[in-house]
Amino acid sequence: MVEKVKIALSKGDFEIVGEYAPYAGAHVVVATNDYLRRVAESEANAIFLAGQRISITESGDGTVQVAYTNPRYFSAAYRVKADIEPVNSALESTLGRVETFGARGLSSGKLSRYHYSFGMEYFDDFLVLAEYDSFQRAVDVVVNSLKEGIGDSNYVYGIDLPGSQLAVFGVGIGSGMGSDSTVMDVVDFQAMKQTAHLPYEVVVQGGRVMALAPRFRIAVDFPDLRMTGDHGFSKLMAAPDAIHKTLTLVAGKQWENPVWKSSLIGGGG
Repeated sequence: MVEKVKIALSKGDFEIVGEYAPYAGAHVVVATNDYLRRVAESEANAIFLAGQRISITESGDGTVQVAYTNPRYFSAAYRVKADIEPVNSALESTLGRVETFGARGLSSGKLSRYHYSFGMEYFDDFLVLAEYDSFQRAVDVVVNSLKEGIGDSNYVYGIDLPGSQLAVFGVGIGSGMGSDSTVMDVVDFQAMKQTAHLPYEVVVQGGRVMALAPRFRIAVDFPDLRMTGDHGFSKLMAAPDAIHKTLTLVAGKQWENPVWKSSLIGGGG
């Protein structure tokens, strides 16, 4: 099925920029196209949309589910003003659409202001992981760290827009309290699998290396989960700092006590 998905994406004028198997029975393919690149070049927030995630997951009943992230949902969550409908239409015509699933009751307006709960981060409460004297230096550090597997990280994909001093990298996390399998064991328990939550993004803008706050990034993908219970966010109390630590190491810095910094990425209004 993975090969069928990749062939379909290629025929649909998508470019496959990376893939990985975060854990047994799960595979994620990441694709982009010229339209997504152009949108990101004109509107910096859209760099988080540049890599569209498609998952192929074995379900408990022996069937295989193919799913992909909803461009409309994430364009609202990431405050992107550009028309994302061409991407939505291209994915539907390429991969089909049987049903949508996930968050309930979140309008575009609510998504643009989304945070899970009081005191938790919004979209633009970015983690500033590192700062360097040039865009190329920042990119080189991130690429080398991922290729070396620093912090048990995995290089999943990279999309580089040097003319706009922007790049985004997909980061898999192989072990620890913030690992892909640890997080998904808690949050992805429904019959319809949301494996395409993975991987996490690290963005380079100029010489600055940034990421979405994990408490936003996880919650915006699973906003209907309760705080407590066997599959509540309280089961992941250690995950945000663990993810932050791995992404900091990927950015080439040593881990210290977490400091949350708000820094508007700009370009999105």
